Amino acid sequence: MLHTVPAFDRLGEENAFAVLARATALAHQGRDIINLGIGQPDFQTPPHIVEAAIKALRDGHHGYTPANGLLALREAVARRTLSTTGIEVSPESVMILPGGKPTMFAAILMFGEPGVEILYPDPGFPIYRSMIEFTGATPIPVPIREENGFAFSTEETLALITPKTRLLILNSPANPTGGVTPQDEIEKLVKGLEAHPQVAILSDEIYDVMTYDGEKHTSLLRFPEIRDRLVVLNGWSKTWAMTGWRMGWSIWPNGEKSADLYDKIRKLAVNCWSCVNAPTQFAGIAAIDGPQDEVEKMMHAFDRRRKVVVEGLNALPGISCIIPKGAFYAFPNIRETGWKAKKLASALLDDAGVALIGGPDFGTLGEGYMRLSYANSEENILRALERIERFLKR
Repeated sequence: MLHTVPAFDRLGEENAFAVLARATALAHQGRDIINLGIGQPDFQTPPHIVEAAIKALRDGHHGYTPANGLLALREAVARRTLSTTGIEVSPESVMILPGGKPTMFAAILMFGEPGVEILYPDPGFPIYRSMIEFTGATPIPVPIREENGFAFSTEETLALITPKTRLLILNSPANPTGGVTPQDEIEKLVKGLEAHPQVAILSDEIYDVMTYDGEKHTSLLRFPEIRDRLVVLNGWSKTWAMTGWRMGWSIWPNGEKSADLYDKIRKLAVNCWSCVNAPTQFAGIAAIDGPQDEVEKMMHAFDRRRKVVVEGLNALPGISCIIPKGAFYAFPNIRETGWKAKKLASALLDDAGVALIGGPDFGTLGEGYMRLSYANSEENILRALERIERFLKR
C-alpha cells in the first residue's frame, strides 16, 4: 500500500469548483442552470490583450523566461502600482506567477510550520485555511462580521495576535463578502502592528479596482513602516477578465531586512513552475499599458448588477443583504429562511437550477449566509432571483 505524507490529507478545496462541476454536469443533462457560484467575470478578455499573446507567439516567444518574469512586465506592474496607489516599487520587488494562488502558497509555506499560528479572514477565501493546515501551522480565524460591513475589526484582529503568530492574511475588497475595509481601520491596524514586529502580512488585493459608491481601496503598500514584512498579492484574472490565462503578480520585500523573502520566492519558482509562459506575459503588458475602456465597461456592468442583486435579494422571504462595496459578490443573510446554508445551496441547484455557494465553504462564520456572484448577465440574475423566490415560497 502506498503511503503519502500527512500534509496532503490536510489539504482542503475551493468548493466553487465543485459546484461548477455539478452545475456543468446538470447542464449536460439538459437542465437550464444559472451559475451565480463561480467567481470569474463573464466578459471575454479584451481583444487587444488576446492579440498581444498571438503576436508574441508569431514573433517566436516560445522559450523560457526569467523565473521572476520578464523585466518589461515587471516594469509595467511597477508603473501600474504607482498609478493606482501612488507608491513607487522596484521591478526587482515584483514577482510574476502562474495565478494568484501561488503567492498564497508561497507566503504561507514560508511562515507556516507546526507550533506557529497564522491569522486569516473568516469568512474568507478557503485556500487560506487549506494552505495553513497543509503546513502544520494553526489557523486562527479573524471574524469578518456583517454588522461591521464585512470589514475586519482592528481591535479583534490585534487581540488574536500571540507570540506564536507568524503571518496575518488580509483581504480587501473581499471574497466572499464584497466588504471593503475603510482606510482609517487599516491605519489603526498598521499602528497596532508596530507592537508585533515578528508578524508578516499577506495582503490579498486582487479586487483592488473593484469598488463602488465612492469607496476607495487602501493598499497596504502605502505604509512604509510595514514594507519590510509585507507581501501584496494581485493579478490579471479579475480586472481584465483573464482567469484562464493563469497569471498573477505579487510585490515582496527585497533585501536583508526582509529576510530575503524575494530571493526565497524566486528560488521556489525555479524549483516548482520554472516561469510563467512567455506569450501570456506579453498579454499582461498589453493589459496594463493598453486601453482600459473594456475594464471600465465591465465595472459599470458590475455596479448595475450589484444594485439589481441587492434589491432582489432583499425582496425575497427570509433573506436580507447589505450592499457590497467591492468585488463582484453579495453575501446575503439567509437565517430567517430556516435553512442551513449548504443544504439550501444544494436544493437550489437541484430543484431550481441556480448555483450559489453556501457560506460555510468560506469558514465557520459563513453559516447563515450564501455567496452570490453577480459576474453573470443582468437577465440571468433576474431569472435566478425569480427561481429562488418560487423555491422559497414553496
